[in-house]
Amino acid sequence: MSDDTVVVWDESLLAYDLGDHPLDPVRVELTMALARELGVLDRPGVRLVAPSPADDAALARVHRPDYLDAVRAAPSDPLFSGYGLGTPDNPIFDGMHEASALVAGASLAAAEAVWRGEARRAVNVAGGLHHAMPSRAAGFCVYNDPAVAIARLLDLGAERVAYVDVDVHHGDGVQEVFYADPRVLTVSLHETPLALFPGTGFSDETGGPGAEGSAVNLPLPPGTGDAGWLRGFHATVPALLRAFRPQILVTQCGADSHRLDPLADLRLSVDGQRASYLALRALADELCEGRWVATGGGGYALVEVVPRAWTHLLAVATGEPVAPDALTPPAWRALAKDRRPEREVPLRMTDEADGSYEPWQPSGEPDAVDRAIMATRKAVFPLLGLDPQDPAL
Repeated sequence: MSDDTVVVWDESLLAYDLGDHPLDPVRVELTMALARELGVLDRPGVRLVAPSPADDAALARVHRPDYLDAVRAAPSDPLFSGYGLGTPDNPIFDGMHEASALVAGASLAAAEAVWRGEARRAVNVAGGLHHAMPSRAAGFCVYNDPAVAIARLLDLGAERVAYVDVDVHHGDGVQEVFYADPRVLTVSLHETPLALFPGTGFSDETGGPGAEGSAVNLPLPPGTGDAGWLRGFHATVPALLRAFRPQILVTQCGADSHRLDPLADLRLSVDGQRASYLALRALADELCEGRWVATGGGGYALVEVVPRAWTHLLAVATGEPVAPDALTPPAWRALAKDRRPEREVPLRMTDEADGSYEPWQPSGEPDAVDRAIMATRKAVFPLLGLDPQDPAL
């Protein structure tokens, strides 16, 4: 296996552009510019790979053929309706199929490079469109690139794929596609569906018939910050992945869990998000011989948060983490101000948070986060032969 890291990137990925919409491709442009200015993309062993669009056969592993036809046809039909398209969340745009297929193709390229041993890790920050369903668009997502990539891994012979989703929204589309497939463990940490789209991801969603224990959901209360989120992560994800023994780890790393994000109500810092990426890399190293495919996802603080968070992700994936107190380069600040003059441009790669947390314990007076942790552990740990009361797990 090569020790290289593949970063799948081409400016054509910015064509996934929903117009005047929260999911603005400038966040991806500014991420790649910041990573480049900090030297992350020029490290030894980092290979930039331009994607090719996913073909219909790859997309049809996840999406229905009539839905693919609808995505193709919608931009040229002024009266088009249906399939979740033409809504405020998922407006129709020119070249929609081509742009969406390219994002899916980028995640396919990342997954194939890692599975075939051409790289130890691979990243597609333009990906992570985890809400798209087999026959409809949803939540800003047309084609579900993480699911398409996981399906390709299964077709290439993978027997155990773990998917961990740290976006503030439930990874509902990926869960839906693999809910009855015991070869895929889907784990999602998100703000409670009682308060946030898509309204799914309760702790009792644990997998379909024959795949019990293959879906894990940790719904967290609004206001959860670094300490509670990281406590929840470490109280669930490592033990479950160790029990499942994945051959490869796929992650969706949405940055919308940040306290500045305008669409949700968790309160993480960039430092807490950085800590999650380090934990994911460590689990891939421990359990999968380092095989890790990372995608982007949500994130709507376009200048203030997303570029820093995903540059930290790229740095963790490619080697040495960027120091939290590193300055953002002047050339990047100028680009960010040019692209979004109304936004505050951050001067450092940190929010000056320490990312510390207290490990979960089953005793004592539980707070709302602890109750969520216990509900998830009780729902799914026994299905994988684990004791939900054991704090060592």
